[in-house]
Amino acid sequence: MDEIDHWQEILPPDHFLSLPRPDPFVGISVADGPDLEGIIDTTTLAAHDFDVDTRTGFMPPDPPIRRLPEQWEPWEATLQKAMHEGLQLAVKENITDAERNMSDCWRLEVRELPTLSIQDLTASEVLLRRAHHVLTFIMHFYIHTLPLTSPVVIPASIGVPLLKVSIHLQLPPIATYSDTVLYNWQLKTAPSPYNLKSQDLFTGTRDEEEFFLASARIELRGVEALELMRASMDEIFVGDDIAVHRITSYLFRLAAVVHALTSLLMDVRKGCDPDVFYHRVRPWFCGQDSDPGERKWKFEGIDECEDSIEEPKDLSGPSAGQSALIHALDIFLGLDNCTSETSTMPTSGKLDPRTLLRRMQIYMPRHHRAFLRHLSANPRPMRDFVQTKTPELAEAYNQAVGAVKGFRDAHIRVVALYIVGPASRGRAGGPETGRRHMKGTGGTQLAQFLKGVRDKTADALLQ
Repeated sequence: MDEIDHWQEILPPDHFLSLPRPDPFVGISVADGPDLEGIIDTTTLAAHDFDVDTRTGFMPPDPPIRRLPEQWEPWEATLQKAMHEGLQLAVKENITDAERNMSDCWRLEVRELPTLSIQDLTASEVLLRRAHHVLTFIMHFYIHTLPLTSPVVIPASIGVPLLKVSIHLQLPPIATYSDTVLYNWQLKTAPSPYNLKSQDLFTGTRDEEEFFLASARIELRGVEALELMRASMDEIFVGDDIAVHRITSYLFRLAAVVHALTSLLMDVRKGCDPDVFYHRVRPWFCGQDSDPGERKWKFEGIDECEDSIEEPKDLSGPSAGQSALIHALDIFLGLDNCTSETSTMPTSGKLDPRTLLRRMQIYMPRHHRAFLRHLSANPRPMRDFVQTKTPELAEAYNQAVGAVKGFRDAHIRVVALYIVGPASRGRAGGPETGRRHMKGTGGTQLAQFLKGVRDKTADALLQ
């Protein structure tokens, strides 16, 4: 326990991650009352309530730990070996017998791992996050090196502890945006958005790293947007002429920040080649709903678990749609509840952009989900407030909404460059193959989904 105590000592005793965690099997409701020790207080937007840092936003203020304590070294060593040996995708064109054999040997080692207890991990959120990261990376390596003719059976040695860790974190047992971006970075030198590097990569390529870091830089630049939201919400509760003047200024500044986020999004082109990304990087992220062999993923040993764990249903891969920052912008501006009249998608059913965006929240850290719920419960929504005030305020609001639409347009351009283009050039497998690969890494029907969200944003502009 010495190493576990060491990691706990890194955080001050009053830090949010050091507080007692609610029982994940019981859950929390308002009816539980104020006397439950350690329960999240969602009455303010204070950083410690939602694990949102005033300097780094939804990213942790300090680099995530790079290795679990010795007790779980077999997991770390297994992941390191996969990355060091450069395991290859089963769908790689012209894969060699030597590469197949290397993957076969590594998967045998995974199956022979002991099924380690997670009990000593449960006292630390930081350790649980690292465990989820390591185990999901191992799982993705295992699944995506399997021949497409082989069924996907995740060995109990990694699957059972992953399921248990996921229950404690209230996350699906699959790699998420938080595993690949939020909790997968370290500093090169001094703290700066451009002095970051990724901790772990599937391919070890600069293209993959730049893909992750583009999102990380957006998260860090978005801290100012979170502060502007907080300041605006404070002023709304005052509601006088001075408050309206300040909110007008804040919304114009928010528009400028979102424009900066758009520039950072487009900067991904500087370090990530579209064809390398599509063919060598992106397939590692695929979840069950975008499995190239359309296989069902089964967790070995789940029936023997003493905790009566249910078969997972949410097994989409990591996606930028799982970023709480962009969801926060939607909620703050009231875009999440606007009905699009020009959307290219149905307004109800499983293709509804709002339904799909909210589904992405399942894959967010639970504290960030709590932040979004709190933001949604704001008794004085920004959009309603703006509609009762000055034309100048409405113009500032429209500038902010227009900036978000611009961000959506840029996202569509990135998708066209990194997914639609390479998919069109590589459809040797026929139209069915092309359609399957047009899903996003989070499992969404990509082009229709993004256009529907963009249209919904455009319709939020005030006339």
